[in-house]
Amino acid sequence: TGLSDPAPHAPTVEESVDDLRAVMDAAGSERADVLGISEGGTMAALLAASHPARVNALVLYGAYARLLEAPDYPQGVAEGALAMFVEIHDKGWGEGVALGAWAPSRQGDAQLKQWWARLQRLAASPGMVRNIFALYPQVDCREVLPTIQVPTLVLHRRGDRMINIEMGRYLAEHIPGAKLVEFEGDDHLFFTGDADAIFDEIEEFLTGV
Repeated sequence: TGLSDPAPHAPTVEESVDDLRAVMDAAGSERADVLGISEGGTMAALLAASHPARVNALVLYGAYARLLEAPDYPQGVAEGALAMFVEIHDKGWGEGVALGAWAPSRQGDAQLKQWWARLQRLAASPGMVRNIFALYPQVDCREVLPTIQVPTLVLHRRGDRMINIEMGRYLAEHIPGAKLVEFEGDDHLFFTGDADAIFDEIEEFLTGV
């Protein structure tokens, strides 16, 4: 939900797209380069598919089209694993829970854990987090991927503990002309690990240098 005022309910992907368009309108931005990170990738992909006139280019980092596994989507997360993830976060939300999964390379960093805990408390209440997690199994934007026509860059770390690399590869395979760049490392957080390599790829993709 970000750091804005509390929302009355967990937003659907479609509502998030409407919010993003409203922000762009308020800022006077007719077209933008859009970066979707993690679950924000589905929102960014849907925006590019449904409102192509608003998007110059699309960058997806650590993202996915669908979270849960399915018969035609074996790369997804098992329902039991997701339930365990939700339970762990539910019990420790606001205390810097699961930093070792989000950023294994920094799990012993006390200062980062303190920052992570504060971010959790500011971003959403425990109740809102439960509502958001309840929406995750419903998220599935696979059908819109082939309709995306804007230049697209997909970035993913091979050892990502949160969203496995196969989900990123799926995005690149199903978005026409998408470029996939894989990085070494286990972190899901984009600003830990070899973040400069990620930023360099984004800069070159968007600016040409």
